[in-house]
Amino acid sequence: MADPPARRAPCRLNTVRFAMSRSLSSPHTPTLYLLCGKIAAGKSTLAATLAREHNAVIVSEDAWLARLYGPEMHDVADYVRCAARLKEAMTPHLEALLRAGVSLVLDFPANTLQSRAWMKTLITTSGAAHELHWLDVPDAVCLARLRARNLQGDHDFAATDAQFAQITRYFVPPDAQEGFNVVAHRGDPGNCA
Repeated sequence: MADPPARRAPCRLNTVRFAMSRSLSSPHTPTLYLLCGKIAAGKSTLAATLAREHNAVIVSEDAWLARLYGPEMHDVADYVRCAARLKEAMTPHLEALLRAGVSLVLDFPANTLQSRAWMKTLITTSGAAHELHWLDVPDAVCLARLRARNLQGDHDFAATDAQFAQITRYFVPPDAQEGFNVVAHRGDPGNCA
C-alpha cells in the first residue's frame, strides 16, 4: 500500500531553502527547528506543522512564560527579564533532549542576533542538525492577525499595537554570515496565524 500523500503546511507561502553551514536535517540526526518572524507572523502555526511533519516536540516560549511568570509580565522589559531566566533554565534540558535524539521545534522567536546566538550554542553543544524557518510577513498582515488574535482571547499574551512596534524595532532578519540553514517563507502569507 502506498504511503498517503504528505500534508501541506497550512500556510500558502513561497518557500526558499538556502543552506548556510551544514546540510539540512537527516533522518538519523535530531533536528532543532527554529522560528524567526514578527509577532503574529505565523510562528506557532508553523511550529505545529513542523512538529507534526517531523515527529518533533514543540517547546513554546509563550506557554512556559505564561505558566511560570504570567503574573509578573506586564511590559516588554518584564518579557526580556523572564525570557532570559527561562532560556538559562531550559538550556541544559534542551541540549540533553537533542543529544538523546529528540527533534525539537523551538517556538522561541529567533528575531535578534542575541537570541540566534543562544540557539546556535544549542546546535553546537548538542550536535543537532537545524533549520531556521524565517516567516517574512508584512507588518500590516501581522498587526491585523494580532488584533484578531487578541479579540479571540486564545493566546497566552495579548500584545498591543504599541508593544508590536516596540518589539519590531529589535527585529533583525537572519544573515548568511550567522551560519544557519535558513528556510525562508515569503509571499502570500495565507492563513497562518
